[in-house]
Amino acid sequence: MQRENFLTRQIHDLVQGSEEWHQFRLEHNGASEAAAMLGLSKKTKRSELVRMKATGIAKEFTAWVQANILDYGHEVEAMARPLVEMIISDDLYPVTCSLGSLSASCDGLTMSEAIAFEHKQWAAALAASVGAGELPEEHAPQCQQVLMVTGAEKLIFVVSDGTEENMVWMWVYPDAEWFGRIRAGWEQFDLDVAAYEHVEFLPAAIAAPVQDLPALSIRVDGALTLNHNLVVFGDKLTKFIADINTTPEDDQAFADAEQAIKVMERAEEALGAAEASALGQISTVDEMVRTVATYKELARKTRLMLEKMVKARKETIRVEIQQAAKDKAAAHITALNARLGKSYMPAVAVDFATAMKGKKTVSSLRDAADTELARFKIEANAIADKVQINLGTLRELAADFPFLFADTPQIVLKAPDDLTALVQLRIGDHQRAEAAKAEALRAKIAEEERIKAEKAAAETVRLAQLEADRKAEEAAATERARVQADTKRQLEEQAASIAAQRAAEKPVPEQAAAPAATLPVEPEPAQRQILNPATAWPAPTGSPALRSAPATPPALRLGQINERIAPMSISVEGLRVLGFEPAARDKAAQLYHEHEFPSICAAMARHLGAIQSKQAA
Repeated sequence: MQRENFLTRQIHDLVQGSEEWHQFRLEHNGASEAAAMLGLSKKTKRSELVRMKATGIAKEFTAWVQANILDYGHEVEAMARPLVEMIISDDLYPVTCSLGSLSASCDGLTMSEAIAFEHKQWAAALAASVGAGELPEEHAPQCQQVLMVTGAEKLIFVVSDGTEENMVWMWVYPDAEWFGRIRAGWEQFDLDVAAYEHVEFLPAAIAAPVQDLPALSIRVDGALTLNHNLVVFGDKLTKFIADINTTPEDDQAFADAEQAIKVMERAEEALGAAEASALGQISTVDEMVRTVATYKELARKTRLMLEKMVKARKETIRVEIQQAAKDKAAAHITALNARLGKSYMPAVAVDFATAMKGKKTVSSLRDAADTELARFKIEANAIADKVQINLGTLRELAADFPFLFADTPQIVLKAPDDLTALVQLRIGDHQRAEAAKAEALRAKIAEEERIKAEKAAAETVRLAQLEADRKAEEAAATERARVQADTKRQLEEQAASIAAQRAAEKPVPEQAAAPAATLPVEPEPAQRQILNPATAWPAPTGSPALRSAPATPPALRLGQINERIAPMSISVEGLRVLGFEPAARDKAAQLYHEHEFPSICAAMARHLGAIQSKQAA
């Protein structure tokens, strides 16, 4: 056997119709009862089925019904079974199965349990419907519960009188929606059975026999003497009216009241007829006429009062039953919301007025209201179960994202699969959006860090360059100071040496000193050297005439000076030692005044002459 909802299917060794089988049916919710449980049966009312399950008292049938309907039904079913076996090419065996508290007494089931068989007696309307391939709703619950309990793949539904001529059939397949409806219906039915309060179940009310009023007789003799029983009639009428129940509560009381109305009608008619008869016999019988009129009016007023009272009371009871059902429906919704923890339940359609329409008796009104209430509860329970599943899904999947589901009261009404897909979609979209935001933020931060790093690197390079320039300037200044110090020392030493030499030498004739005033002879190529600030001489004063020449914008470059004195050359420091400072600077080039060039040449000549003299000495 298969398993469904953790319940095991069982086959019970029971003979259908036996005492054990009837007891089994009372203890289980049978497939043949499913239509009545859902309020779809035309034979058994739901309230009647609740009473039978609650009290354990099975419905009793008359001998005629037992013999001509129930027993005959089993006979034609047995006759039809071989014909059906030929259709399905397999053997069928009557079997009683259960699945938890649900049961099914199958008219037939194959050994493989793949095909179930359900038979109904021939009825023209049912046969026409099945022949057209349409299973009436009244029979659908039984077929679907048989499929659910047995686990069969399909069911062959047959309508016949046991003969091949009068036989139609159709296939019925498992329907998940019907399965859910049947389960929910039995759950609510079991709750109603547990809460059952006994109400006396009576057949349709029949008015109780009442002692009718005496026959009215008014006769006039020849001497105009009235011979009547109006007093007796009036006493009986008055007492009858006094005994009428003017506040009926049940069907019996209403039937009695309606019977009293008929008695009043007959009293009116009898009084009218007696009056007419008496008046036909005499010309004036004033006392008789007044008496008749009094009793006639009394009967009429009482009849009208009873008619209005019966109509009003019936309407009142209808309203009371309807309102009581509405109150129970509202209480059920309140209980479901309490179970869910919040008012998630939507408005569930319920129409007691339509369900009670056309019902005349109190019992039929109550049964119609109770059946509609049960249908309402089943539907409401199914919605509450769906909401509870969806709330669990939200707690499981969306616990960290409550802000995404402000519309929870609306979306929990969706089908569970649709809600799961919606939750996953919203969370996925949110996470992707957050990831995109985080990536954009990371990119922004990275770009800011890159720019900051580039600025820091540029600043470091700038500061390093400034530091290098500062150190280079310091080194150059130090070197200039050293060269100047060395030059000054050398000049002082040379001056001292020359002074010593001149002191030791004899005076030179005037004409011998003449060459010193002229430029020295250019030394041999081997003696040529590049002037170096380290090889110093006394700073020339230059020609006063040349040094005081009008100033012009400095434009003479050091390179141009070296080109003019080639193959000799001199540096900025050499010119500085000779007494010539740069007048300007063009980028890396040092600029001098053009008018200083002759003085530079003269200073160089004097320097070379001094070297020559020193060498000679």
